[in-house]
This record gives sequence, structure tokens and C-alpha cells, in this order.
Amino acid sequence: MASASTGNMHNLTTLIKRLEAATSRLEDIASTVEPSSPLPRSIDDFDTLIDEDMAAFVAASEKLGGLPEEQAKQVQQAFQAERTYLLVSTRAKQPETQPPDLMADLHRHISAVDDLKESNRSSPYFTHLSAVAEGTAALGWIVEKRPAEFVTDILSSIQYFGNKILKEYKDKDETHVKFIQAYYKIFRSLTDYIKQHYATGLTWNQKDGIDCLEALGQIKSGTGPQPTQSGAPPPPPPPLPVLDDIVGPSARAPEGSSTGGDMSAVFSQLNQGSAVTAGLRKVDKSEMTHKNPSLRSSSAIPERSGSQSSSGRGKSPVPNKKPESMRTKKAGRKELDGTKWIVENFDNTGNEVIEIQAELQQSILISRCNKALVKVAGKANAISIDNCSGLSILLDSLVSSLDVIKCTKFAVQINGKVPTLLLDQVDGAQLYLSEASLNAELFTSKSSAINVVVPPSDDDDDSKELALPEQILSVIKDGKLISQVVEHAG
Repeated sequence: MASASTGNMHNLTTLIKRLEAATSRLEDIASTVEPSSPLPRSIDDFDTLIDEDMAAFVAASEKLGGLPEEQAKQVQQAFQAERTYLLVSTRAKQPETQPPDLMADLHRHISAVDDLKESNRSSPYFTHLSAVAEGTAALGWIVEKRPAEFVTDILSSIQYFGNKILKEYKDKDETHVKFIQAYYKIFRSLTDYIKQHYATGLTWNQKDGIDCLEALGQIKSGTGPQPTQSGAPPPPPPPLPVLDDIVGPSARAPEGSSTGGDMSAVFSQLNQGSAVTAGLRKVDKSEMTHKNPSLRSSSAIPERSGSQSSSGRGKSPVPNKKPESMRTKKAGRKELDGTKWIVENFDNTGNEVIEIQAELQQSILISRCNKALVKVAGKANAISIDNCSGLSILLDSLVSSLDVIKCTKFAVQINGKVPTLLLDQVDGAQLYLSEASLNAELFTSKSSAINVVVPPSDDDDDSKELALPEQILSVIKDGKLISQVVEHAG
């Protein structure tokens, strides 16, 4: 019996030693792991946007599955690529010219989002894909001087398509409604984020930053500035401020009193009550971080001028020059896909005319064509034009409508009849109507410099140019809002 007891004690002792050895080994391993550098607040907040709002959007897209889910995950990757760009800006000085490698991942994922839309125009999810593709342009805020306004404008473009989804599925399928609302939420949060951290544009580490490509390499490899290595003791904390520097002369201890290590002097000063603050300087509003968010991103407080008036707040650095468009250049394309003509990416065609022989059941989509001339012969169902500049179009007749979105310096000549024209975010347009189209309905929103040219009333007259109103006067009467066009004589 004694032998068995002795054996058990021996086994227990051995087990304890093994546990101690294992614990010691784990402590050694833990002590050799280098803690990562703390991230700037701006990056932490961007991570929150990705982890919460973006994750909610991806989850909503997974309920739809298929193309919306695939596109949503590309958007998520695009935001991750922008997060890398933002982190580079906190470590690097602003480059004189943007190296292509710095935005390569961002371009790749944005192009993937756009390609999913362009290659699936016949999909029942095409409106969803269009709304999401519009949103990726907002990632270009990093090169804008007024980034919050830029993102707000992009959100309006998203809502053009998104509101179609809400209208179609509001009473049919809540999944689609939650999908587009989750997408809206991303850009509302992005606007708030920009206002907090980059109100006047993206800032760089001009003080002690490294080369941007070097910073990019460090981030992708997981290296970079690290805290003190394990094995060496951490640096001692900074000394506590000397109380004499904080309080005024009246609060200082008498010369004969003890100061080194004698806490009675400290308590003596604290016991003075309100007198202890007599020597404190009033903090100017320009030095308050809660009133000047830009101060949070820098460790230095602006120097105070000699007067008591507020010192001027320095402006955050902004990019000197906007780089090339975020979109990748593509070849011109004219193609009939089922019953849809697709015309896109034509630039500076000169005297070349892009001709389309349309049929009654066909619709025409014209996108990203600049300084080009399109001629549509025959009667088509409808024409939709978006993101074009300097486009001129000649057409005969339409069954439905001519829809123009986000275009500048646009011109159309209608030879036959078009019942409806819809213009959204159009800046500068000439609309030449035929006699048969004088009863057409024109709907405009967020548009300016729109002129309608009507044919002469008789042979002796010239064509008449009519400007669409841009200024609206609204008043409240009896609890109702009444609006009317403001006309200027002269």
C-alpha cells in the first residue's frame, strides 16, 4: 500500500513539473511575439465601416446570391484596397505623381465590378448591378478637394437606380429592399467618415513619411515600424509634469519647504482649492480638438499668437493634381445583344458617324461616349444615355422615351416623334424638336443650361430657342409648400 502511495506521489510530482515546463515554454513563446503597431484612428474607423456596414451589405447580397453576391464581394475587396491606400498615406509623403502600383488593386476591383454590370445587361439583376457599379466611383474621393460633397453626388447616382429597385420590390420581396438600403448605408457612413477625418481632402505624412511605394511594400509584407522588441525592457514612462509648471507663482511652495519626495508639498498645493488654477492659461478655441477635428490627426497644437484672438487654423494638405480617371480605358463597342443595342467607349470619333438601324422592339444603351456622333435610323423602343460628354445624336422616332443621365454638352435632334424626354444631372444640352415632337413631355432633375429649339411657326421665321427654368421659388402657405418658376425679364 505504501509502495502504491509513493508511486502516485511520484507521478503527481512528475506531472506538476511537466506542467511548469509547458507553462514556461508558452510564456517564452508569448514574450517573443512582437505586438503590432497601433493603427491611426482614421484607419480604425475605416475598419469599422468595412466590418459593419460593408459586411451587412455583403450579407444582404448573399441572400440574393448569383451576380449581386459576386459583385458585392468585389466591392468589398475594392474598399479593402482603398484601406491599404489610406494606410499608406499615414506612413508616406505625398508623391509628386501617383505611381500606378499604388492604385493597381483598387483599379482592378473597380473594373471587376463594372465588368460584371456590362457583361450581364440581359440579367434580371441589371438594375442592381448598375446601382452597385455607380457606387464604386465614390472611391475616387481620395483625389478630391471636397470629398464629402463628391460622395454625396455619387450617392444620388446610386439612388437613381436604387429607387427603381425600391419601387419594383417594395411590396414584392423585402430582400431586394434590404440589399439596396444596405448599400446606401455604406456611402452615408463614408460621408460621415470623410467629414470627421478628411474634410478638406486626403492628408499625407509630410513630416516624417517615407516613400509611398516603400510604405506599400511594408504594408503588404506585414512589416514596418514596430514597437520595442521583446527581451529589452520597455522604455520608462515620461516623467510627471512638475507642478510648478502648471500652477502659478502664488501656488508654489515656500523656498524653505521640502520638494524632493515630500508629498506634503503636493497636498498643500491641492488644498488651496480654486487658487491652484490661478496660473492656468485660457485655452483658445483654435486649440480645442473637439472644435478643430484636424488637430486630432497631428501631434502638434498650432502656435498661439500674442493676442487673445483665435489663431488661424492651417489647412490640411490636398493633392496638387487629380490623377487620371479611375476607370480603365476600353475599346469602342457597338453590338446588338438580343433586343438591346450597346454603344460604349467611343472617344473623339471626328467625322465618323456611329450608325444604328433600329427596329420597333429594340432599345439602345449609349454609355461613356465622348465627342462622338450617333445616328439612329428607324423607330426604336427607347434610348438611354449615361456618362457622356460632347455627344450628339440624331434620331427618327421612339415608342417610349429618351433618358439622359450624367451627361455634359449634350445635343439631340429629333426628326420624328418622341413622347418623353428625361434628363437627370445634365449640364448643358441642346434639344432640337421636330414639329411632331412639340407635345413631348420634358422631365429634368439636377440639370442646368438646357435649351429647347423649336421649329419656326411659318416659313419666314427662324427657329426659336427656349431655355428650361433652373430657379424655383418656394413659399409655405396654409401649411402647404407652393413652388413657381422664377422668370427674369430682359
